[in-house]
Amino acid sequence: MAKTSLLRPLAVAAAGAVLVATGALPAAAAGQDTTAATAPDLAGVRAALQATVSAGAPGAFAVIRDHDGGDRTRSVNVGLADLDGTPMNSSWRFRVGSNSKMFTAVLVMQLAQEGRIDLDRPLRDYLPAGTLPEGWTMTGRQVLEHRAGIFDHTNDLLEQAGEETTSAFEARIRSTVYDPRELVAMSVKHGLQYTPGTRYSYSNTDFVLMGLAVEHLTGQPFPEVLNERIIQPLGLRRTSFVVPDQAIRGAHVTGYLTNDDRTKPLLNSTEQNGSWVWAAGAVISTAEDLDRFLTALTAGDDGGLVSTASLQQMTAALPTPTAKISYGLGLRRISLSCGDVYGHGGIVQGFNSQSFTTPDGRRSVVVFANASNNGSVTQGLMNTLEPAFCGKQPTVAPRTAFAPASAPASAPVDPLPVVEDTRI
Repeated sequence: MAKTSLLRPLAVAAAGAVLVATGALPAAAAGQDTTAATAPDLAGVRAALQATVSAGAPGAFAVIRDHDGGDRTRSVNVGLADLDGTPMNSSWRFRVGSNSKMFTAVLVMQLAQEGRIDLDRPLRDYLPAGTLPEGWTMTGRQVLEHRAGIFDHTNDLLEQAGEETTSAFEARIRSTVYDPRELVAMSVKHGLQYTPGTRYSYSNTDFVLMGLAVEHLTGQPFPEVLNERIIQPLGLRRTSFVVPDQAIRGAHVTGYLTNDDRTKPLLNSTEQNGSWVWAAGAVISTAEDLDRFLTALTAGDDGGLVSTASLQQMTAALPTPTAKISYGLGLRRISLSCGDVYGHGGIVQGFNSQSFTTPDGRRSVVVFANASNNGSVTQGLMNTLEPAFCGKQPTVAPRTAFAPASAPASAPVDPLPVVEDTRI
């Protein structure tokens, strides 16, 4: 198999968020960055987290870490880790949802570096026979970019007309164990959605397919590959992929599913087997481990996960229909008022998170809330990123005789849009 060509250099992304000093790996050199030089607006972060709780989450947290020498960490906790009254704890484990896609993308890039997959050849060449129809020629690169035209199978598993989200969860998500090939088959029956490469459409099935490719090319189960190539080498002691086990071992935040009928109580959705999203969203981790992973990833050659050339491909993000949001190979780019940040978000039943870093790795942020299926909760988390990365907005200067009436005044930055990590 030919090695993937390194055709898309772009700015190199950098490190993630952590809770305690852990001897972080060096961050990759990158383009100009202005965010880490500005102190985070902790009052603004707290206000956004409080709004997240007011919108329906029992609790929320933000962990902001500066990697410019002192490894300074700031944690803001609001509300409860569970409805029994336990205060939120930003060091505990949680389901990271679609942040898992970054892990899967790294495994694929490692195999590309080894010449075991060419990202510009049809992905079906690297899957078990019959996984995709004969005429489906989308490449691995298009699948990683969500530009492959593949229907998202989770649309068949989540909300249905006239049915409550909690009913769908109990009927098809919590305890039902799916084979990943079964998930792909759900998607394939809908047919190709558009010509591959012509548009962007987020699909969890894309990363189920990449997980199947990892298994096919290595001859090992996906959890074993993840453990051998990422978890063990980086010492991610509180990161795991335990499908089909339902429990989160060790100290963890309790996740709650929001009823469509807001008059009904939140449903404890912590125990679920995760097979319904598999390689697209079933990783369990902590803010500290996400930082260690992102720091290694965005250090490129020096980080031990992927080469700098592979990282450049991953961060070569293309626009999406959502303002300020672009997507690369398993990495999302968000354009803030002070510059771009790279990472991903994750929404999985009961758990809601965003993990991002500046291009030079000098500042990283992980934010989390323990409720899902509530767009206002997700919006609240998105609203933490501006104050966390960019600090306080400039004060509007008073007009004087020397300032014409038409001169633009500083104004609050528009809120970031909610991003579709699963259908909400």
